[in-house]
Amino acid sequence: MARSLVTGGAGFIGAHLTRYLLEQGDSVTVLDDLSGGFEDNVDARATLVRGSIIDAELINDLFTDGKFTNVYHCAAYAAEGLSHFIKRFNYMNNVVGSVNLINASVNNDVECFVFTSSIAVYGSGQTPMTESMRPEPEDSYGIAKYAVERELAVTYRMFGLPYVIFRPHNVYGELQNIGDRYRNVLGIFMNQIMSGDPISIFGDGEQTRAFSYVGDIIPAIATSPRVEAAHQETFNVGADVPYSVNQLAAIVCDALGSPGHQVRYFPARDEVKHAFSDHSRTRSVFGDHKMTSLEAGVGRMAAWARDHGPRESSRFDEIEISRNLPSAWRTTAAPRESA
Repeated sequence: MARSLVTGGAGFIGAHLTRYLLEQGDSVTVLDDLSGGFEDNVDARATLVRGSIIDAELINDLFTDGKFTNVYHCAAYAAEGLSHFIKRFNYMNNVVGSVNLINASVNNDVECFVFTSSIAVYGSGQTPMTESMRPEPEDSYGIAKYAVERELAVTYRMFGLPYVIFRPHNVYGELQNIGDRYRNVLGIFMNQIMSGDPISIFGDGEQTRAFSYVGDIIPAIATSPRVEAAHQETFNVGADVPYSVNQLAAIVCDALGSPGHQVRYFPARDEVKHAFSDHSRTRSVFGDHKMTSLEAGVGRMAAWARDHGPRESSRFDEIEISRNLPSAWRTTAAPRESA
């Protein structure tokens, strides 16, 4: 029986991954500081350790006691646009915390380190994004993710720590934190609709993404330590078909029974306009399976969201640079509106 550590296991992807690993017979320990996740997301069969990946002493003690076979590193503060304004916070949580885990994995003979990176490493003008492309990240979050990818490569060469890197993108589904106003656009839209607020869209809404249902990406991530051909490789995981944010908003409104819900358009953020990936490499190694359509996946998430109700949306209180901070993230804003 494999002993697996899932960082960020009280969060969205981590919680789904934990459940999948338990079902395949792993013993699972979840490490989460509950800053973005929820204790009730953690399956009762897993052991929850409350703590931060930036606490090196905690990490070292946890690895010594846990004797983990595999590490699944999902913990991150994954807010691409906001990362410009929280550089120190971003690099501490997304780079230094990751290095603490890598160090402990080497020192405790972990058999495989599985890292959830992001298509934010690619930057713009590279669609569909393929793993062979040269990364050109355009935000601090993407830079952090790519730094960890490179660190895993040099750690393998130096110390022989096997790894697998996944670059998921625009993942949505049940258990997502719909109260986070800075990330997870589907959750933001659903929370706004259920709270009776207008939907917020940056720019003209014609930016495109391939929105990925969480159940479609978990199997490859979970099984990757046992797939020899996956070791020391990088894989895009997610949906193939891109949609505009305006199209997404309409689908979400329909799923929640609120067609024609009011939309507020804010000035465009500094972000990649079009981002979607090629998944040929993933299919060649992990096999092909039917993907969940956006309408079906949004319907499942909407049913879950209705059952749980809206969450209060809190503001991030550790902004380090306020210059050029989007107006929608300030206390007041004067957007244009559309019925």
